[in-house]
Amino acid sequence: MFPLAMLLLLAALTFWLSQVIQGKSPRGPLRHDPDYWVEGLQLRRFDINGKLQHTLVADKLVHYPDDDTTIVTEPHLTYHRLPPLEIFARTAYIGRDGKEVDLVDDVKVIRHGATGDLPPTLLETRSLKVFPDEEKGSTKDPVVLTRGASVMRGASGLETDNRTGITIMHGRVTGTLYPNRTKTP
Repeated sequence: MFPLAMLLLLAALTFWLSQVIQGKSPRGPLRHDPDYWVEGLQLRRFDINGKLQHTLVADKLVHYPDDDTTIVTEPHLTYHRLPPLEIFARTAYIGRDGKEVDLVDDVKVIRHGATGDLPPTLLETRSLKVFPDEEKGSTKDPVVLTRGASVMRGASGLETDNRTGITIMHGRVTGTLYPNRTKTP
């Protein structure tokens, strides 16, 4: 009887020790439930000197704590440097640290003309990866770039830099370019 009692005591001690070490953590995967959401979002970011850098307006923002992702519905991002730049999409997925944003479905980027005489430049694509702090973006999807009557089509995406104003299109690029005409006195 004594060996059986010692075996039961050892089993109970092992079970208790296992519970103490593991705690009350769930054994299954975490549920993908939001911990917060915001409707009618307006977010402004300022640079180190207090000047408005960019603004994000969206219908809805939902954050998921299990993988630290954020989904934004109908985002409208505006960079306030000259010339201003606006980005629209149906959905945006913001990564863990907020330094990378994936814009998906019906993405439009409008770079307004530097002066009132120049027409805006419109970029249209299915998806665009944006790095807000660096003001850069890229895609591997086909793109259409329009400025006034000029139209360029890229089959394999592009890379763009808002600070320098340089856009590089990849793959087969076709288009029709018209000269910018200013009003003559």
